[in-house]
Amino acid sequence: MIDSDFVDLLARAWRGDETAWAALVRGLSAVILGVARSHRLGDADACDVCQNTWAALAQRRELRDPARLPGWLATTARRQALRVLQTRRQEVPVERDRPDRGPVPERALLIAERDAVLRDGVAALPVRQRRLVELLLRDPPATHAEIAAELGVAVGSVGPLRRRALDRLRRYLEAHGYDHP
Repeated sequence: MIDSDFVDLLARAWRGDETAWAALVRGLSAVILGVARSHRLGDADACDVCQNTWAALAQRRELRDPARLPGWLATTARRQALRVLQTRRQEVPVERDRPDRGPVPERALLIAERDAVLRDGVAALPVRQRRLVELLLRDPPATHAEIAAELGVAVGSVGPLRRRALDRLRRYLEAHGYDHP
């Protein structure tokens, strides 16, 4: 298209001529999309920029120099693309777990439910095994010598006792729908 075509088509388009709008869009959308893509926008965002640029032109109803329509569209598209990029910078992506805020609510609920079942499982253990698990969960965990002294058993008995306690706890969790990985 030559510049005089833009002037005529734009005047007709603003008067409501759908054919003129279609010709403008067909002839100049590549300019707008090229600007949007030069800002590394994806296809969906580039199409949004294109649509918003044409909408801005439709609402404007007047240009100082209609022959410079391609330049006006490029400038408007650039501003639209920068708005999209600015919006992206302001968006906070939703992550499954965020170290600065902890788990998302759904995950926090699932963790709380699992922890409640785990506490019930530990409470269901025989007294000696329950005490052993409590000592293992201490921060820092108790050593085998400390556990043996606390439980009144030989140091060599701590490993087998721990294995029996953890096996019993695993079976309890499996019975309540928590399979090990």
